[in-house]
Amino acid sequence: MRTTNRLIGSAIKRTEDLRFVRGRGQYIDDVRREGQLYACILRSPVAHGRILAIDTARALSLPGVHSIITAADLPRPFPTVNIRLQPMPSLVPFHQPVLAYEKVRYVGEPIAVVLASSPGRAEDAAAAIGLDIEALTPVTTRAESCADQALVHEGHGSNLAVKYTAFFGDADAVFRTAPYTRREKFRVHRHAAVPMEPRGLLAEWDAKAGRLTVNGAAKVAFFNRRMLAEKMGLPESAVDLIENDVGGGFGARGEFYPEDFLIPFAARHTGRPVKWTEDRRENLMATQHARDADCEIEIACARDGTILALRGNAWCDVGAYIRTNGLVAPRNVVQFMSGPYRIPNIHLESHVQFTNKTPSGTYRGPGRYETDFFRERMFDLVCADLKLDRVEFRRRNLVTKSEMPYHIAHITPFEADTEYDSGNYASALQRCLTEFDWKKKSEIDGRFIGGRHHGIAVGCFIEGGAAGPKENARMTIEPDGSITIHVGSSAIGQGLETVFAQIAADALEVTFDRVRILHGSTTLLNEGYGSYHSRAVVMGGSAMLLAAEKLREQIRDAAAARFGCSVAEITLDDDKVTGPGGKSVKLGDFAGLSAEGSFANHHHTYSYGAHAAHVAVDPNTGHIEILDYVATEDVGRIMNPATLRGQVLGALVQGLGGTFLERFAYDANGQPLSTTFADYLMPTAPDFPNIRVFLMEEEPSPINPLGAKGAGEGGIIPVGGVISNAVSSALKPLGVSVHDLPLSPSNVWQLIHAAAHAHAAE
Repeated sequence: MRTTNRLIGSAIKRTEDLRFVRGRGQYIDDVRREGQLYACILRSPVAHGRILAIDTARALSLPGVHSIITAADLPRPFPTVNIRLQPMPSLVPFHQPVLAYEKVRYVGEPIAVVLASSPGRAEDAAAAIGLDIEALTPVTTRAESCADQALVHEGHGSNLAVKYTAFFGDADAVFRTAPYTRREKFRVHRHAAVPMEPRGLLAEWDAKAGRLTVNGAAKVAFFNRRMLAEKMGLPESAVDLIENDVGGGFGARGEFYPEDFLIPFAARHTGRPVKWTEDRRENLMATQHARDADCEIEIACARDGTILALRGNAWCDVGAYIRTNGLVAPRNVVQFMSGPYRIPNIHLESHVQFTNKTPSGTYRGPGRYETDFFRERMFDLVCADLKLDRVEFRRRNLVTKSEMPYHIAHITPFEADTEYDSGNYASALQRCLTEFDWKKKSEIDGRFIGGRHHGIAVGCFIEGGAAGPKENARMTIEPDGSITIHVGSSAIGQGLETVFAQIAADALEVTFDRVRILHGSTTLLNEGYGSYHSRAVVMGGSAMLLAAEKLREQIRDAAAARFGCSVAEITLDDDKVTGPGGKSVKLGDFAGLSAEGSFANHHHTYSYGAHAAHVAVDPNTGHIEILDYVATEDVGRIMNPATLRGQVLGALVQGLGGTFLERFAYDANGQPLSTTFADYLMPTAPDFPNIRVFLMEEEPSPINPLGAKGAGEGGIIPVGGVISNAVSSALKPLGVSVHDLPLSPSNVWQLIHAAAHAHAAE
């Protein structure tokens, strides 16, 4: 690769932003078709019940109503939503049916699809449908789920879907002789990815051609096409999923939901284009939720703070069904509880529990946010017991550079092993401490200044990325000498078009403006894998490198044949192809030449870093202000520091939102209480102004030609643990110790007053 290009590593502004800020983006709600019908989904108003009757007569008589689809209209075997990641035959009974039949299992579960000439008429008709549902006892808490007195899936005989075990060494043997142990309980509340743009679909059925086209795809379009074709009884080649601009994904947007079958089915059922746009209330109660985990864990240490073992149990509430990626977080909670630390003996179990709530799935840093809170909070409690410095405790136990690659706990079932690819974890920690000025800030830790309690904390993390099995790309020379690149990765707001153009332009030794990136849609390639698990740069970028190498070889071969010389005599320089004696032709003279690249990988990359926070807590209101927050992350080789900084900063703010503000609450009847932004609070731009991000690239990944590591999720992972430790350190003089999130002002105020009452009672 020519070093003078140097696009990789440059802070190039996002090219896609030009169309966004000018209002020229094309989101799914911007797409319209002549004669389209509008869909409204009738959703269950009760959390758990038997469907006795659905009366559509009155609704069908309303003006503009075309038809209503219920479970009776769907094909048999009844369509359900398959698990995409880590499927197991034993879990097939827990796949979600695309429409409820016989039973409803959560408020918001689809029961019917109304099709009408306008959104308003469709909504009016949905409200006119008569439902007769016999209420059943809802399961709304972990305790109720584990008791198995009421069952979400009666045929299973239990509310436990599956139990994962992570193990390494012999933890039980260590605990029998360990000089120090401590057992604690922690809980992370239910919250989720809430993209700015809700979901939407526009489906068209061409009966003559037997083809189905669906706009609104995102994240994993090729997998979703395969599932949709199977459910519709169509060959995969007869289905196209088109990716439009997407207003954020964060793990939730782009997975296969019941609507991803229902809207295409409705288009074929009616013979007309059908459009559905999710409103915010639907988004908050029907798009997958996340987090919602608690644990009881025990740690064993030597008196000098060397960690000897970790064991315990976690319980993960996945809601009423197991969705396409609903098992990722429960597995990650136990497999990655060790984080970047050397813990030689581990035995952790994760219980995947059903409740009558919205099904869960992935949200940026799935399972890792939760388990980092559990681990880092435990570490600070251990340090207090053993009177150890919190930084030195972490430094002592971090995996060292010389230990790489480093194997972590084995996970079962769906057997899997993984190892950290490379890293200097201590270096990232030291950079964080230096930028934060830990030594100086330590002077005010735990002090009461200006009416507020001050506290600081630090924590380390790892971020997994680059899930396989592979990704594909194709490069084609256009008549004007530009290069069109088709890649299977999807754009979900991460600046993919800009970063991929940098990689491709460097690889081809052409200028940035000569590269055009087309991505995600199933019409572009025979096979693609999409964007999840922070994989796009590593997998898609590496596939482009391989395609570029092949294309350059083709150009040299074709030019050598034209000039009657050897391939070695051909040079490529931007838009010129030069042969012996200075003879040259333009790159566009080779229009039509095309090459494909496929990068296969069965190893993950692991970015890593550290966060530190300084908070001030008002004891009268429970309000917490972040006075300083520093994040460091080493991501291997940096493609674009500007877009990377945006990824880290955006993830960090999402972590703060989840730690302080966001929460899905349910009442005892399983009714969701957070279905508007008045109830589900989101962070806004002025909320967290004091954040500083420092990027590192000391340890490139050895498992891909770019040396890159996935970096879209690391910013969110350590936030809950770091903030809870800072708050606990600030309020330690009051006897407050954080064990549960969120840290809303009311919750913090209650902790302060509970500690005061406990002290008064002594």
